[in-house]
Amino acid sequence: MRSFNLADLFELVADAVPEREAMAAPGRRLTYGQLEERANRLAHALTAAGVGRGDHVGLLLHNGTEYIEAMLAAFKIRAVPVNVNYRYVEGELLHLFADADLVALVLHGSLLSRVAAVASEVPALRSFLVVEDEEVDLGALAGAYAYDRALAESSPDRDFGARSADDVYCAYTGGTTGMPKGVMWRQADIFFAAMGGGDPMQQGDFIPTPEDIVTRIPPQGMVMMLTPPFMHVSAHWTAFATLYGGGKVIVPPPGRFDAPVILSTIAAEKVNMVVVVGDAMARPLVDELRARPDRYDTSSLFVVGSGGAVLSPTTKEALLELLPHVMVIDGFGASETGTLGTRAAAAGGASAAPFTVNDQTAVFDENLVPVEPGSGVVGMLARRGHIPLGYYKDPEKTASTFIEVNGERWVVPGDMATVEADGSVVLLGRGSVSINTGGEKVFPEEVESALKAHPAVEDVVVVGLPDERWGERVVAVVQLRPGAALGLDDAQAFCRNRLAGYKIPREIKPVDEILRSPTGKPDYRWARDAAARA
Repeated sequence: MRSFNLADLFELVADAVPEREAMAAPGRRLTYGQLEERANRLAHALTAAGVGRGDHVGLLLHNGTEYIEAMLAAFKIRAVPVNVNYRYVEGELLHLFADADLVALVLHGSLLSRVAAVASEVPALRSFLVVEDEEVDLGALAGAYAYDRALAESSPDRDFGARSADDVYCAYTGGTTGMPKGVMWRQADIFFAAMGGGDPMQQGDFIPTPEDIVTRIPPQGMVMMLTPPFMHVSAHWTAFATLYGGGKVIVPPPGRFDAPVILSTIAAEKVNMVVVVGDAMARPLVDELRARPDRYDTSSLFVVGSGGAVLSPTTKEALLELLPHVMVIDGFGASETGTLGTRAAAAGGASAAPFTVNDQTAVFDENLVPVEPGSGVVGMLARRGHIPLGYYKDPEKTASTFIEVNGERWVVPGDMATVEADGSVVLLGRGSVSINTGGEKVFPEEVESALKAHPAVEDVVVVGLPDERWGERVVAVVQLRPGAALGLDDAQAFCRNRLAGYKIPREIKPVDEILRSPTGKPDYRWARDAAARA
């Protein structure tokens, strides 16, 4: 008897379409049957290394088939895969390894030296499977073993015990501030909240039984290209939603986002949907399409989706102008909520229904009362139904984020929002990075969106700096386009008909390059430091 367990669900799909291609990455293409076999082999290798039910297995990997193989392998033996940011330096790795209680780690060889420097300080972390993306000395790390060798020496059989919908899925998130923390979910809940199961708590289409998943597989699956790193939860949510639908996941070459490579791969693989993270990835696509409009065949593409960061209006308009046959979709959600909703736009002004409050989503005021639509009150976005169990080893943070209202359990992740008269939700950003200037709250994303429309601006992050008169003043850290200039007067004049006066930047701080996370999210701590130094 199958359950809404993430390994059970994949096995059902793999058995239904074993010869269909599941993943294509540089140097490797896998059918569903081959992906299933490699995951089985890795599951046996992890078991041989002493990994068991409930144990935490870190994934310190660049994008590739190994990431999904490792997640599936852990799920198969009821272990818990933990996403680890490959940009972390030694101190950050040490914190996460210890905080997450890792007992094993799957990593790329190019990251081995960083791990070797701290591994001895985490006694529980004893096994390392190393994907040899470059020549490495496995002897430099006690307990290290070559990934491909481990697969070759392990059984391909699917001879694992029964699993449960209550098995745990973990998403480590750093958010916009603070040290990373683990968000713990039941696997059934994350499937319905973010991996394509639909929501049985609401009216609409959802999968009523695990076995019904195979009835939803279309004759030809979606071809999905994921440009964000898999360590970003929205990327592996999208990957699993694609795989559960019998689609194909395309993984571009590792390294910096390369617009020409992405567009060439869209043409070669006949990609139907490409996922990016906000303007940081979408704007290079716009620039390349404008510079070489006839070079790329994008006829197979019908969706450009953004997750993790909202596209600015100017970037969205440019995409629709250059790709009039596509729909541009912003996805809304967080590690603590799953996918909350989407807002879509198409050429000619057509759009799907906006993100709205409903039975499972609300915006609460400070008294935990739903805000009145059209009132202009800023409140906290909240979600109920399929939500996480809480934060790993952090009961205090769990109690403050997962609250009870009228006998119902809600998650309040920290996103601030207002509700329009028609019930649509306008997200303003995280309250933790809002700027308090003269008693007025300014949400950086709103100011960033306005400034990104300026032709001189390549990228921007907005922060607050201390101010004797106003408490904080709005400061824009700006990366300019090559050869462009932007003075404060020009920036303020440009923003004046787009923003209320108190939201207009009081300072412009030019930098050579905006620092963002690998997922495209702004690094507000870095931006504050850069603004203060400037």
